Amino acid sequence: MKFEDYHINPAIKKALDKLGFKKPTDIQFKAIPPILRGEDVLAIAQTGTGKTAAFAIPVLHMLHERKQYARQDGIKCLVMVPTRELAIQITEVFHTLGKHTRVETMTVFGGVEQAPQITKLEDGIDVLVATPGRMFDLVSQGHIRLERVEMLILDEADHMLDLGFIKDIRDVLRHLPRKRQTLFFSATINEKIKDLAYSLVTKPIRIQISPKDPVSKNVDHSVAYIGMDDKRFFLERVIKENEGSKILVFVRTKVRAERVHAAMDRVGIKADTLHGDKDQKDRLAALNRFKKGDVKVLIATDVSSRGIDIPSVEYVVNYDLPDVPENYVHRVGRTGRGTQKGKSVSFCSPEEKEILNEIEGYLGKPIKVLDIEKQDYSATIDFSAEVKPDLKSLLKEVQDFEEASKKKKKPKGKK
Repeated sequence: MKFEDYHINPAIKKALDKLGFKKPTDIQFKAIPPILRGEDVLAIAQTGTGKTAAFAIPVLHMLHERKQYARQDGIKCLVMVPTRELAIQITEVFHTLGKHTRVETMTVFGGVEQAPQITKLEDGIDVLVATPGRMFDLVSQGHIRLERVEMLILDEADHMLDLGFIKDIRDVLRHLPRKRQTLFFSATINEKIKDLAYSLVTKPIRIQISPKDPVSKNVDHSVAYIGMDDKRFFLERVIKENEGSKILVFVRTKVRAERVHAAMDRVGIKADTLHGDKDQKDRLAALNRFKKGDVKVLIATDVSSRGIDIPSVEYVVNYDLPDVPENYVHRVGRTGRGTQKGKSVSFCSPEEKEILNEIEGYLGKPIKVLDIEKQDYSATIDFSAEVKPDLKSLLKEVQDFEEASKKKKKPKGKK
């Protein structure tokens, strides 16, 4: 079945055609019809399968078709997401697919001035994409009205629970009409997710796209055994051997991100960092530079591994293995998206072997190992552009320091 065969507004079909989207993905094929029928949907599908369009297409159609109401009546669709980056991305999808419709979409999130967001809200909108914190601030101030919401969408619901948003999800229900359509999208399902999902939906259509291998077949992923202190040399090598490629590097902590960035800077590699300690303005700027290809290397914590669709990422490097096994799938899923091919390599130090075992247990099979010959391993470190102090230069530094100290201690002569 092609998109042209669906009973959706020609304005949306026009946008899909311009984007080159002819046929729906599996999740879109299974989710769009029940959503159009007004049914609640519980959808489980891995990252990179087109989940956003699976709900954006029918929502845009339904709102465009029944535009007899005034926007001042209030928001008709609320999309709750865990991160600011994901909120922006989903809003962009709504804007792109709804370009020729009458539907207005906006996003609200923290870390930026709220005045421009309030101005836009006062103009009236149909779809609100929001992170919980800023949304509740604006609800309490009276700038967001939710009593007319007809559709509630939770995206990346499993990640929202990981970040402790379960209370926020339950709190928002107090502001919503009891009679509404609820769409629940998640990459994984467990008892906690299941309990939450079934407390929100009414006789839902359950859709689960679960391939045997949770990693996309478009991604060639492997692991290399590398000492913790040697990882920077191998990252340098990967980047230089793939010059011109967009490379997304994942590290475990914010501090680690800045240290790896400094190490790359020392060898002349231009990179940006993306993590929670950066101002929202700086995070968006870094993400945009990477998306446009102005900067080819982005060093990030797991804030970027969930749901973010960055075009044409050719390579993902797991500089540190993730603490949570399923995050491995989300990380490597940043490449090989759609019909594109991608590569991913994980650097595993001896102290991370247990984490690797957990990841392989989650995948249900071992990850291909890249064998590095001893000679090649040594050569990678020896040929790094990083300046390594030799004994002679160290002795010279000590001598210079001692001479400088003597000059400071020498008493000045009497005038």
